[in-house]
Order: sequence, then C-alpha cells, then structure tokens
Amino acid sequence: MSQTRPSSMTATPIQRATTAIAVVFLAVGVLGFIPGITTDYDSMMFGGHHSGAMLLGLFQVSILHNIVHLLFGIVGLALARSAPQALMYLIGGGAVYLVLWIYGAVIDRASTANFVPLNTADNWLHLVLGIGMIGAGIALSRDLSRRKTSHP
Repeated sequence: MSQTRPSSMTATPIQRATTAIAVVFLAVGVLGFIPGITTDYDSMMFGGHHSGAMLLGLFQVSILHNIVHLLFGIVGLALARSAPQALMYLIGGGAVYLVLWIYGAVIDRASTANFVPLNTADNWLHLVLGIGMIGAGIALSRDLSRRKTSHP
C-alpha cells in the first residue's frame, strides 16, 4: 500500500519548508479567532476595514482574513505532498502576497476597497512573506534540480 504523504525521511527540503509555512498559516488563522491573542476581539467583523480586531495587537484581522489564512494553510499542506507542487505553492503564494502588498499600498484604507482588511503592519508582513516565499522557492528548487541531475 503506498503512502499519499511522504514521511519526513523522504520529504525534500522544499516539501518540509512548505509544510512549515502552511502550519504557520493554519496557526495564524486559528489564533485570529482567540480572544486575548486577538485584541478588541468583540469588534471583529466578517470583512471590511471597520473590523477593529488586531492579531497580537498589530495586524488588523476579520473573520474573512482568518478564514483566508486557514485556507492558505490547508492548500499548503495539500501541495506539500510533492516537491513540484510545493514549489508552486511557494512561488505562487509569494506572488499572491506581493500583489496583496501592492494592493494594500495603493488603496485608501478607509474605503470599501479595503475588504480584507489591511493596515500598515499587514502591508509590511505581506512584502516580507512575498519575498520570503519566492526566495525560499527559488533557493530550494535548486536542490530539486541537483537531485534530478544526480538521479537518472
């Protein structure tokens, strides 16, 4: 019977990195729903810039924002099952976060266009996540290329 999930002994570095990042997204999604860790929890809204809830007192969150983090984590765990899919998650996810960074930089945060919601801390985090995920994907894909050329 074959395993659908590689064991940690057979997982590539890119699969382990993708799994770790996905677990962090799941944790952030869950923590966003915990009063105390999320300040002003009672002012959390489904979406939009009026949500006053702040994860760790820094990052503006909403129910939608937390659900997106949970879904991003679930997708990451699913794609970590193979090295090519893990690479796709890191590069594609990093690109999504760079687009979010640009979006957060250009929208009026008090407008209805700020539906996620985003604040300055979120914008900086999205920039770091975008660069970090793409950088990890590029760096760890080199290991994949070496494995392919060394194993016929």
